[in-house]
Amino acid sequence: MKTQLKQPWSGPRDKRGFTLIELLVVIAIIAILAAMLLPSLAKAKAAGQRIACLSNQRQISLASAMYSNDNNDFLPPRSGTERWPSKLRENYVNVRVLRCPTDGPNDPATAGTDTNNYPADAYPRSYMINGWNDYFKRTLSDADFNTYMNGSSPFAMKKSNITLPSDTILLGEKKSGSPHYYMDLVEPGRSTDFPGMLVGNDESELEQGRHMGAGASMRSGGSNYAMNDGSSRYIKYWRSVGPLNLWCTLAIDRSSSEYALSF
Repeated sequence: MKTQLKQPWSGPRDKRGFTLIELLVVIAIIAILAAMLLPSLAKAKAAGQRIACLSNQRQISLASAMYSNDNNDFLPPRSGTERWPSKLRENYVNVRVLRCPTDGPNDPATAGTDTNNYPADAYPRSYMINGWNDYFKRTLSDADFNTYMNGSSPFAMKKSNITLPSDTILLGEKKSGSPHYYMDLVEPGRSTDFPGMLVGNDESELEQGRHMGAGASMRSGGSNYAMNDGSSRYIKYWRSVGPLNLWCTLAIDRSSSEYALSF
């Protein structure tokens, strides 16, 4: 007697897929999850960029320290031809650290045009360095100080003359459209952020709120700064110039109404 093999089921199959409502529910769930995750991702990205900017500034600060070690304790001079980026590029730092990752989308401005002799001065740059105006205004004659401000002076800042290196700014973020190299405290001008306050015009060139965080306003943000001890830090909006002006070298000037903003 032969065993009869069972044939596979060939009856009608259930070919039903997702219904439109089920698809809409899945899409809605994905959209909700994405909305929950995006702010966290944006904050993480902003934090990463801020850390990268701090790292750039710390490298420049350490490069300036190495420069001073090789030049009898003097920092790069205030020059109108070969500025500090070119001085530091020669042996100490890569030009790529001159740009903050959050600066853009267009290249930040710079005043350098001699790309053959001073390519670092012409490289897109997010930072400006301390001009040491308060110190030299008090220690030089008027004639020598004018020469210094014109960028044709032999005088340069010695690191040993900076008595509060951990609280004195070496380098800060400038506005993307500013071509300035030096943060000068004595040039006249009015702040665009605080109309009516008479401050040095380069204080209005400083970027005060680039690192705001997701959903924050400029005034709740701040910017990054490199200090003279080789460290770098985040300082809240306008707190680099008031109530103490951390760009001042001398204690007598840090809280002076001539330099520091009051809030």
